[in-house]
Amino acid sequence: MATADSLQARIDALKQEHRRLFGDAGTIQVFNAPGRINIIGEHTDYNGGYVLPAAIDISILAAATLRNDRQLHLKSQNFPDKVAALLDGLTFSEQRSWANFPLSAAWALEKHGIRLPGADIVFQGDIPLGSGLSSSAAIEVLMMKTMLALAGRTIDKTLIPVYCREGENGFIGVKSGIMDQFIITFGRENNALFLNCETLEHRLIPFCNADTAAVIVGNTKVKRELAKSAYNQRVEECAEGLRILRSRIGRNDIPSLSGIDREEFDRCRSSLPDLIARRCEHVIYENERVIKAVDALEKGDLKTLGKLLVASHTSLKELYEVSCRELDCMVEAFLQSGDVYGARMTGAGFGGSAIALAKADGAADVIKNAQKVYEERTGINGEFYICRIADGARELSV
Repeated sequence: MATADSLQARIDALKQEHRRLFGDAGTIQVFNAPGRINIIGEHTDYNGGYVLPAAIDISILAAATLRNDRQLHLKSQNFPDKVAALLDGLTFSEQRSWANFPLSAAWALEKHGIRLPGADIVFQGDIPLGSGLSSSAAIEVLMMKTMLALAGRTIDKTLIPVYCREGENGFIGVKSGIMDQFIITFGRENNALFLNCETLEHRLIPFCNADTAAVIVGNTKVKRELAKSAYNQRVEECAEGLRILRSRIGRNDIPSLSGIDREEFDRCRSSLPDLIARRCEHVIYENERVIKAVDALEKGDLKTLGKLLVASHTSLKELYEVSCRELDCMVEAFLQSGDVYGARMTGAGFGGSAIALAKADGAADVIKNAQKVYEERTGINGEFYICRIADGARELSV
């Protein structure tokens, strides 16, 4: 769990690194963007559905100063290379690797007519890369907040995740939804966020009283590499399902899979190819699970919430096929403990992390047992910690 002292130590080290790289180039502004977990509602966001994510207390920091030209000089303490790019005619380049994610945010702002200044920026993150805790969306939102501040511009807060998604879709080429960027923008300490990804209507849901419940993250140490091709393939399979279901139901105005209820789907399921039917079933039933999860949270019914988490993981494993052996082992290791209400993979899948909802006073024993079981079954020393539900991206007063 992050503390105020550990955050300040990171900030101090980052500012020192900025001065080492760029000299005393003026006032250094510091910004912070959190990672996230998704409690439930996986692969529903790009299908216009419901999600229930929360921001957590691991993050990426940016230390930034203005330049007097239109160049961006970017350095991450998590990677060896330093990247320079011109804002004029900015395009994607495979050689820039990690830097394409922050550059995509600058590209999106420029695309919407916001002329940006050059900047020298140093990043540092403690979100494990490839962990499924959304380091890529965090650095996108972080870059957008940073560049807007340096430019002296403000935009409607809802446009930040919208523009970040446009950058990831149009600049990087990943057909992502909007959940990750949205929770990183709108996160609130001790609250989850119930979001309708079609309309962007949202409300905070009080979550995780530390005296009674704990959220445990288990990092499988299997990097997702956002299986870009597999992820985009799921998007295309859902689009094909929507096309067929519109025809079968007789309504071409259905905006997304999430506009189809369970009864309509069950009636038409047999007309879909089996693989497409399984993908659609996951999305449509997962939306119902999110609504039930919100109701359970508001009633303080953690047992029901836990059962919904397990059902979500089973669906992601069997119907959507985005789990993997290590994720399944992690979830099974968590569920061996009587102090765990439920567990599931979190994020896009293909590796990354799982979460467990546990009794607060039993959380340490849950971690100890899960670590042992997971290593016995996989040979991997997984990474575990209890996460605090945190605020969204913001400028820090330092």
